[in-house]
Amino acid sequence: MTAARRFYVTTPIYYVNDKPHIGHAYTTLACDVLARFKRLDGFDVKFLTGTDEHGQKVEKSADAAGVAPQALADANSANFRDLAAALGCSNDDFIRTTEPRHVAACQDLWRVLVEKGEISLGAYEGWYSVRDEAFYGEDELTVGPDGAKRAPTGAPVEWVKEPSYFFHLSRWQDRLLAWYEANPDCIAPTSRRNEVMSFVKGGLQDLSVSRTSFSWGIPVPGDSAHVMYVWLDALTNYITAAGYPDTQGGAFTRWWPADLHMVGKDIVRFHAVYWPAFLMAAGLEPPKRVFAHGWWTNEGQKISKSLGNVIDPLMLIEKYGLDQVRYFLLREVPFGNDGDFSHRAMVNRMNGELANDYGNLAQRVLSMIGKNCAAQVPQPGALADDDRALLDAAYGLLPALRDALDRQMFHEGLEALWVVVRAANAYVDRQAPWALKKTDPARMATVLWVLAETIRALALLTQAFMPTASARLLDQLAVPEVRRGFDSFGAGHALAAGTPLPPPAGIFPRFVEVEQGAN
Repeated sequence: MTAARRFYVTTPIYYVNDKPHIGHAYTTLACDVLARFKRLDGFDVKFLTGTDEHGQKVEKSADAAGVAPQALADANSANFRDLAAALGCSNDDFIRTTEPRHVAACQDLWRVLVEKGEISLGAYEGWYSVRDEAFYGEDELTVGPDGAKRAPTGAPVEWVKEPSYFFHLSRWQDRLLAWYEANPDCIAPTSRRNEVMSFVKGGLQDLSVSRTSFSWGIPVPGDSAHVMYVWLDALTNYITAAGYPDTQGGAFTRWWPADLHMVGKDIVRFHAVYWPAFLMAAGLEPPKRVFAHGWWTNEGQKISKSLGNVIDPLMLIEKYGLDQVRYFLLREVPFGNDGDFSHRAMVNRMNGELANDYGNLAQRVLSMIGKNCAAQVPQPGALADDDRALLDAAYGLLPALRDALDRQMFHEGLEALWVVVRAANAYVDRQAPWALKKTDPARMATVLWVLAETIRALALLTQAFMPTASARLLDQLAVPEVRRGFDSFGAGHALAAGTPLPPPAGIFPRFVEVEQGAN
């Protein structure tokens, strides 16, 4: 497998002080769709997710619960592993920052940065947010109604004064800006790229990368009074999983640099400023791309624990179904923008697009074939212009989806699919195969074959988004497992006339219950 045909995609590692919510599910699902799509397209894929388990918040929470930090991390990390499984995710690795392999990687990276003169001992004095595990400048703070200073995220801050090791981030301003200019696609969407470049152009300060006020962290090599600042620890997970510190080993040279770090917009600075600076300072390549997506609101309200409106993805899956949730989250809003979740919108997408458009198309076509074509793939005759137009549209979907997903524009890819779904439904109405049964059975067979082949193309391409439903549809078309990759896409692998088909069954049932008061 050549480097050009491999794909390394990561979620951020999720902080174990939180319970999994819709934001975690959203990021993980987006990465899963990309990983599945690339595998189907012949790529060697590594898909990484995991948990961030060190820091002051974990230590404080464990103390409040009367348990050891490791015990708290063990229990809460399992929640995120379970979430990935419940989402049907195909991750190849699940990393925890408390693992020995990660401790070794972090300490090696630290030693390299010290040897290169990029880290030195000093003293930190400034505003620190425990909730964000981040330091903030005075000009970034606001004063709340209670008179307390708050971070841009709304988190409270406290004045911290302690010895600290510093990474010399200030030296990297010009080199980071040069990297952004040379790699215009390294940060997306454009709004986040502009935000990052504006921040860097405003001047960079040296970054505190160790703490002495708590002990739950990776010890600094040669100075056990310090533990590593959480972001140097957390971000290193991406190279740990790639095989670091063995930079000459096959795993590292195979997977690094990462093709894509998928993150929420609140942590884009850490991934697009601090992380490439750490890597370049250590003589390593930065990631190829960081994409920062938006946040969800709930029925028009900001999601917060205090409002009690946190959306549990496991409850959504239980209520609506896994493939339906996967589809909705990546269909509802342009990826990168903020979006609003509502039960009404969820049901409308499920019933209008999945059940009525896609599901009904498959059900009525396969039912007609079962009744009128001896439950076999029909024998097509000469193709008319209308037939070729629909097939050309279906076969043109693969390059369109490749382009959309390479830009992380999931909604564009799904809309391209639905253009063909709607075109196929319109073709059914125009051709009226139920009428052709009486007047021209041979033409009816051609029309039903064109439709079945169109559905095959759609089912192949929806596998990444809705793997279970797509697999069931491919089963009903008698497409063998070995012909479900994109190397079997297109006219050269079309359905063979005479292939026996099983009895059709509905793929997407209509959802009739709508929560009272839902928008």
